[in-house]
Amino acid sequence: MDTRHLEAFRAVIETGSMSAAAILLAKSQPAVSNLITRLEDELGVSLFERKKGRLQVTPEATLFYEEARRTLGVLERTRQVARDLKGLRSGTLSLASQPGLATYALPPIIARLLKRWPEGTVRFITRSSPTVRDLGRIEAFDIGFAEHPIDSPASIIETIEVPCVCMVPASHRLAAEPVITPAHLDDAPFISLYADHFLHEAVERAFAEQNARLRMAVHVEFFGTACALVMEGVGVTIVDVVTSLHFRKMGLVARPFAPRLSYRYAMFQPAPRPLSRIGRDFVDAFLEHNAALIRENSPYGD
Repeated sequence: MDTRHLEAFRAVIETGSMSAAAILLAKSQPAVSNLITRLEDELGVSLFERKKGRLQVTPEATLFYEEARRTLGVLERTRQVARDLKGLRSGTLSLASQPGLATYALPPIIARLLKRWPEGTVRFITRSSPTVRDLGRIEAFDIGFAEHPIDSPASIIETIEVPCVCMVPASHRLAAEPVITPAHLDDAPFISLYADHFLHEAVERAFAEQNARLRMAVHVEFFGTACALVMEGVGVTIVDVVTSLHFRKMGLVARPFAPRLSYRYAMFQPAPRPLSRIGRDFVDAFLEHNAALIRENSPYGD
C-alpha cells in the first residue's frame, strides 16, 4: 500500500475537504482526489460520499482511519529515528564495567558522548571483572571493560595499561618522599587487592626482591575501597593513577612507586561485529580521554 495514499486519506479526514487536504499536502486538488480514488480501488470500498456539496466520511473510512493513523505514525517515527541517526542525535549503547572504571573513569566520557548524541541513551552495568566477562558470554552489552583474561569469541578493542601510585595520608611520614619503595613500606600495614590478583602478586614480588616484609592489613576487591581505608588510617595502598585522582581531591597523597607497577584491563566486545555509530564514537572518546588523563597525571613523566 502506497504511503502517499494513506497520507492523502488522513489529510482529507483531518481537514474535512479535498481542497484543504491539497493545501496541507502542497498538492493540487485533482491530485489528492486521484490518490483517494486509487486507495478506494485498492480497498474495494468507498471512503467518502458527497451529500449536498459536502464531503461525508463513510463508516468504512472511520474504521480504516485509526489503522492508517497508527501506520503513518510508526513510519514517521521511523523516519525521525533515521534522521536523528544521520545527524548523530539518537542511538543506544550498552556498557558493562568493573566498579573502579565505572566510578572514576567512564562518567566524564559518557557525559561527553551524550553532548554529541543529545537524544542518545546509555545503559550502564557495573559488576566485578569476572561478572562482566560472564555477561559477555551471553552478549549482554555492546562494550565491556574487564581485567584479563578475556575469553573467546570476545573481540578486544584495546588493552589499557595504567601506571600505579602509592597512596598515603597527607600526614604520613612518607607523604613527602619523591618515590616510595618496598623498603619504605617494610612492615607497614598494607591494603591490597585479593591475594590472587595480578597486581597483588606484583607487589609481593617487589617486596620479596628488596627483602622487605609485606604486612597485609586488609584484602579488598576494589581500589576505591582500598583508598577509603587509607583515609581511615588503616594503612597504605597501591592503586591505578586514574582512581588516585578522586582520592587526591579528598586529601590523600599519591607518590610514584618503584619498581613501577601497572594495572591492566581490556575494552572489548562480547563478539566480533561492527559497532554502531554511537559505539564507535564512544570508543574514540574513551581512547582520547583516557590517554590524555594518564599522560597529564602520571608521576612517571610519560
